[in-house]
Amino acid sequence: MVEIIGSSEPIHRLKELIKQVADTGLSVLITGESGVGKELVARSLHQQSPRSNQNFIKVNCAALPNELLESELFGYERGAFTGASEAKPGKFELADGGTIFLDEIGDMSITLQAKLLQVLQDSVFCRVGGIKDKKVNVWVVCATNHDLEADIQKGTFREDLFYRINIIRIEVPPLRDRKEDIPELVEYFFKKYSKALNRDVSKLSISDELYDIFMRYYWPGNVRELENYIQKIIVMGSEEVVKQEILAKKDFNNYARSTVVQKDFSREEDLIDSVIDGIQDEFPESFPSLKQVKKLAQSKAERIFIEEALRRTGGNKRDAALLLKISYKAILYKIKEYGIENNKEEYLKNGISVKIHPDN
Repeated sequence: MVEIIGSSEPIHRLKELIKQVADTGLSVLITGESGVGKELVARSLHQQSPRSNQNFIKVNCAALPNELLESELFGYERGAFTGASEAKPGKFELADGGTIFLDEIGDMSITLQAKLLQVLQDSVFCRVGGIKDKKVNVWVVCATNHDLEADIQKGTFREDLFYRINIIRIEVPPLRDRKEDIPELVEYFFKKYSKALNRDVSKLSISDELYDIFMRYYWPGNVRELENYIQKIIVMGSEEVVKQEILAKKDFNNYARSTVVQKDFSREEDLIDSVIDGIQDEFPESFPSLKQVKKLAQSKAERIFIEEALRRTGGNKRDAALLLKISYKAILYKIKEYGIENNKEEYLKNGISVKIHPDN
């Protein structure tokens, strides 16, 4: 039985959403960073659905060249290509009655996207080299760490397919947004891998010092990264190697400082006060209508918080977008709309630089 580990508010909301969606049969798009557990969510959806006794078939769209991916998904007839000595059913046929999980959907070619769209629209497809349509009853669940809206603008993802797979979207939270789940995850991984790796961990535990490091760390690799560290601790019989590895990471201090910066509630209150003052300045001699307040509040708040996000990230627009939980395309549009000057040198000189991606 698949279990999503954690009792934090973000995980509670995630579990509730899975319950709401699981019996609908509507197409689901699972989004989130690499390593957050998108496949776990897909399996949980399947297990809580009326299709739970049928097949759950996973296909990694990024793992195969598109020519092979087509035959993997839709199967092929005998003689369809060199080496096809006999017919073979594809994953859609194998998933008939159950669920097919298309991981990394954003890596699928435009040509193959068109064929997938037909399956979603009509529940029929044709094997490679075939002439006869096959009808299937499959629940399609997709996942990606791409910004598909941006891919649509670039012409690498079909807009009509996006609306077909994105009827219900489930965003899986990154580990840095649910650090209170770390002790529970550590305990789970200790139990899982002590058995799998045949190790006695009765005298092995995580020190308060390492827990403190875990809580200060930004976890760019998310739950998968934590899982790998616990495996390493079990195999080595010591936490020291993991402790040193994390502390030695480039920009670890920035990771740690980012946690403090995002808890700076007094600064947020100052920003809200700035929004209110800005609205009052617009109406020095009259009282604004609620409609005017709403319009002005949104524009002034957006401008102020975008500027603050840029200040906190040293002018890094991608990191500021992550801090604001919007797409990179959206922040570029807003910066242009409000005429915001992105003075990196000034931000780095006077502000707190929060490094979100160490490679940027």
